[in-house]
Amino acid sequence: MNSRIYLDYAATTPITTSARQAMDEAFDIWANPSSPHKDGRHMRALIEEARIRIKEALNWPHHLIFTSGASESIAMVLQRNTLEQSSISAVEHDAFLRAGIIPNILPVDKNGYIIPEKLPENQLVGVQTVNNETGVIQPADILRQTLSEKNSLWFADAAQSAGKMPLPDADFISLSAHKLGGAPGVGALLIRDWAKLRPFGGQEQGYRAGTENAPAILGFAAAVCEKKDWFEKADALREKLDQAIIASGGEIVAYQSERIPTIASYRMPDMVAKTQLILFDMAGISISAGSACSSGSLKSSPVLKAMGWGDKEAQEVIRVSFGRETTESDIDQFIKIWRQIAEQRKKA
Repeated sequence: MNSRIYLDYAATTPITTSARQAMDEAFDIWANPSSPHKDGRHMRALIEEARIRIKEALNWPHHLIFTSGASESIAMVLQRNTLEQSSISAVEHDAFLRAGIIPNILPVDKNGYIIPEKLPENQLVGVQTVNNETGVIQPADILRQTLSEKNSLWFADAAQSAGKMPLPDADFISLSAHKLGGAPGVGALLIRDWAKLRPFGGQEQGYRAGTENAPAILGFAAAVCEKKDWFEKADALREKLDQAIIASGGEIVAYQSERIPTIASYRMPDMVAKTQLILFDMAGISISAGSACSSGSLKSSPVLKAMGWGDKEAQEVIRVSFGRETTESDIDQFIKIWRQIAEQRKKA
C-alpha cells in the first residue's frame, strides 16, 4: 500500500502518530469511566481533560458531548431538538436523510450556496460548513444573521472543516474524528444551549447512553491539537491541479465558488466516473466519486443535481481530496494519469 497514492481524505484520514500514541496509552490504563473506583475516576479525568483540550483547540466555549461520529450527532439533533420542524439544504450529507426524521429540503444555487431568502422561520436548519463532495464553503456570517432574525436554530455539519477552518457561530455542530486524523467511531456534538436539546439519559450529561470510547476520545483530542501547518500547502496543490484539469479539457465543479483547499470535484467529459475510478485504482491512485457513503451507487449525485447538473454530466464527476501527507509528486502523478485516461477516451 505504501506505493499507492491516497487522494480520498474526505472519506477518511490516516490516524496521526500522536493520536495513535494517545490511544495506545489509554489501552494500557483501561477502565470504565463511569466506575466509582480509583481506576474509573482516573479514566474519567482523562476524558474530561480531552473534552477541554478539544474545545480549546477549536475555540468552542460552550458544551461538548462525545458521540460515535457525525452520523450519530446528526440523528441526535434531528430527533431531539426542541423545535417542531426541520429543514436541511439540498446538498447535505446522506446522514441527514437516514436519521428517521423527514426534513424539508432547501434549494441551493448553481454554485452550491444556500439561498438566504429560502431559509425558514422557527425551525432547526441543517446547513453544512463545507460540502463533502464539492468543497463549497457556505457563507457562515450570512447564515448566522439570517437564521437569528428568523428565530431558527442552525445545525452545522462541520465534519469536513473542523480543525481546518474556524467553527461557525452555530447552535449545534457535528464533528467526526476520523476526518481529521483521529480514529473511526468517535466524534462530538457541540451544543450552544442545553435547553435546545432534549436529554435521553445515560452518559454524557444525560444526552447519550453508552460507555464512552475512552481510547478513541483521547486519540481524538491528540489529533485535533496537532499543528495544521500543511493546510497552505494543500491550497497550492489544489490550485495546481485545478489549472491542469482545465488545460486538459476537464471541468471543475463549483469553480466560481469559495472552496476548501482539501476537496475538489472534476468532470472528465464522456467518461463515466465508475470507469475513471477503476482506471485510477489500477494506476495506484485512490479517489472517489462523491461521498464515500454513496460512491458505490450508480445514481447521479444529489448534490450535483441540486446544483443543476444533468444526469450525464453528474455521472462523469470524480472527487479528489488532500491531506497532510499529500505531496506535489502525488498531484503530478494524478495529472499524468488523468491525461492518459482522457487521451484513451478520445481514441475509443
